[in-house]
Amino acid sequence: LFYQASKKGKVKLTKADKARLQKEEEDRRLKEEEFHQKLFGNYSWCTVFQWESYMCCDGTPDPSVQQEINTYMSLWKEDPEVNVTKQLIEKLEDLLKETSNLLDIQKYQEAIANLQELIHLKHNLATEEILKEATANIDTQTGNMQTVVKDEHVTLCLWANLKKNPRFKGLNFEEVGLGFEIPKQLAVSNIAVRILHTRYDHLSLLARMTHTRMHTPSSRYISYKINATREEVKTHDSEQQISVEEEDQSGSVDGDLSSSLSHLNTSETCFRVQVVDMMQYSPLGGVFYYNILDTGLEVFPYPQKGLQMNESLISKLDDVESIGSPPVGVSVTIPDNVMFLENPQVARWDATGKQWRMDGVTEVMYSEEESKISFKMDSFQPFVLIQDTYANFPFQSWELKPLGQDSALYTIKGCMLQTQEQKCLSHFTGKWMNSTALQRAMQDSGINIFVNEFTEKYVTTYGKVSDPLTEHSAYEQMALFSSACAFTWSRWNAQCGPEHLVMQVCEHFATGPVPKDRWCLYLLGAQRSQMLGISESSEAFSPDHCLGTEFHSTFIHMLQDHMSTEGIARTRTSHNLFVDTVQSLLCATRPLLYA
Repeated sequence: LFYQASKKGKVKLTKADKARLQKEEEDRRLKEEEFHQKLFGNYSWCTVFQWESYMCCDGTPDPSVQQEINTYMSLWKEDPEVNVTKQLIEKLEDLLKETSNLLDIQKYQEAIANLQELIHLKHNLATEEILKEATANIDTQTGNMQTVVKDEHVTLCLWANLKKNPRFKGLNFEEVGLGFEIPKQLAVSNIAVRILHTRYDHLSLLARMTHTRMHTPSSRYISYKINATREEVKTHDSEQQISVEEEDQSGSVDGDLSSSLSHLNTSETCFRVQVVDMMQYSPLGGVFYYNILDTGLEVFPYPQKGLQMNESLISKLDDVESIGSPPVGVSVTIPDNVMFLENPQVARWDATGKQWRMDGVTEVMYSEEESKISFKMDSFQPFVLIQDTYANFPFQSWELKPLGQDSALYTIKGCMLQTQEQKCLSHFTGKWMNSTALQRAMQDSGINIFVNEFTEKYVTTYGKVSDPLTEHSAYEQMALFSSACAFTWSRWNAQCGPEHLVMQVCEHFATGPVPKDRWCLYLLGAQRSQMLGISESSEAFSPDHCLGTEFHSTFIHMLQDHMSTEGIARTRTSHNLFVDTVQSLLCATRPLLYA
């Protein structure tokens, strides 16, 4: 017998067991120290980052050095050929995530804001140059100027209203899948429409920096108290009152709104401000900037009180109602480098609050076959397409299977991911990249299987609350043995209690799938690990160990009892970078908690 049971049913360790477990724990600690020494050595990741930046030789400044950033921005203002801003902002984002120093945070945020302002300036300069050559881009059918300019990161569409035809309703730039609709009063106005699609998203970064403490959805009722007659509104417009009442977390409005309004002799319109929770939703496909431009690249004021038009233009309109401010229309073809697991939602940019909002967007229509979405807004504004960040959570299953020495296949079956949809993955499938770059590429494509500090607030774990230390230790030991052992999920993991974890494991060398009859169940805890006597198809969960096996203080010592000499040899010759990569992916997805 390898253990003795006390009268209370608890396990009582013998002296030999205690000595063995203590030795196994010491062996595990020494193995971890050896692994970390091989992986990190005497170099810090900061030193590695600086060396990689030096070896690139692409003129990119060191984002951690303020002087180099300032020099770069000065050069870029003068030289249009200097353009590495997107990569530079991404590096600043990474530094911002890693630092906790308040001075560094402020420095990086200021640098990002200055670079964004510089990008905006460059876009305006490009627009101005194109409009100067408007006559060279006149469409022979409509008589208006229209053109499309695009590169790897930016698509710019310009339309100038030269003919001022009241029958003009809109234009679709078919080559880039972007279009707009305008009402009659804009069709007879001296305007230009600019559509700028950036495949990067700097506005969401600005929203996160501005609202660092906002981790829950924000929703507000705004009530406009307007006098009954149009004449009074026009005369006393300066006395118009706007009341904003915050909605609490339960969804009820502070105070008796209906009671307080019953005493007012005014007509009232209420609508809800829906601020996008950046912890719950992810913008995908970049930002779409739609603008109506006046002469001199000034933003044309629309809608406005009493549109400024002379009598000759007003006479072109068919009816009096056209003198109001009808909404404008937008149509967008979904970028081919992103995947929406559910119908995309639209969020418009609130420049005053520096946040994304979902209100003010109407008549949304989405065609999945055409991958096209259209909607209307009161005026043209920057907008993004968003989806639930955790649409793929919780996972249905996962498996980590070895493919040979220092080679493994990690498979996660998400909640909504359809494997047959591969077009948005073509820009990074089959390419070698580190785990950080892989995470960024997958998240930017709409395939998020990675957790963060807010995931637990939005994803159900079926009542599973694992011990962080036990879970992290499990991923570390799984990575050490991932060249020889296959690991997969177990339905019993949700029923083994918060102090334990359950998974299926077996030694596996073949390249094909693991036979179902070879899987064994293992129970992991903070103090010991053991093989269970039940199987995945058992009727009920039981923590009893498998007869003829003994428990161990560590998971890897438990596995070694049932592995071949060849399998153990594989684990001892695994490359440290391979082990680190597997461990980082396991820690980034946390399959033992979210499957």
